[in-house]
Amino acid sequence: MTDLKMSRRSVLIGGAVSAAGVAASTRLGAHATEAVMPAAPEPPPRSTVHLEVNGRQETLTLDNRTTLLDALREHLKLTGSKKGCDHGQCGACTVIVDGRRINACLSLAVMNEGAKITTIEGLGQPDALHPMQAAFVRHDGYQCGYCTPGQICSAVAMLQEWREGMPSHVSASLTGKTALDATELRERMSGNLCRCGAYSNIAEAIEDVAGGRA
Repeated sequence: MTDLKMSRRSVLIGGAVSAAGVAASTRLGAHATEAVMPAAPEPPPRSTVHLEVNGRQETLTLDNRTTLLDALREHLKLTGSKKGCDHGQCGACTVIVDGRRINACLSLAVMNEGAKITTIEGLGQPDALHPMQAAFVRHDGYQCGYCTPGQICSAVAMLQEWREGMPSHVSASLTGKTALDATELRERMSGNLCRCGAYSNIAEAIEDVAGGRA
């Protein structure tokens, strides 16, 4: 039989080692808990913005990162303006702000404080269509219809820009009157994509309105 002899000194040393191990484990456990459960982030800053949308005064309190498109669709329930690429490349979200067309997905709502905004819902109603809406129906300027609200809003604002003498990149003159021929029209509407390929009918609808026949 093995003779086990333990002195008072060895017992004290063993106890101290055990206590140190427990303390170290507790500290490591606390650090692990802190790593897994970080402090709750502060809420994002919010602002109150005042907009005139389709003739109505609207007041919204929004996260400062909210785009104009999301403010219209998610907060005001104006879902005519579509979220397509969400990168300003397809034009499905086009709305008219203070008379000029913009990509609503690229503009923050708080940047448009006090602005007058027109969406497709504000252009016309089923029993009283805007001339551009009527022309799109007459010329079958849509297929799936997803891009149509942006196409129509863009076309309305584009014709106003053209009538005011605003040149495009292909205009022969920066100051003179420019004819709205096929090249000019394509350039001015180039930011609006139609994945169905209804471009020829869209062009006919716009030319119809531009010629005063709508």
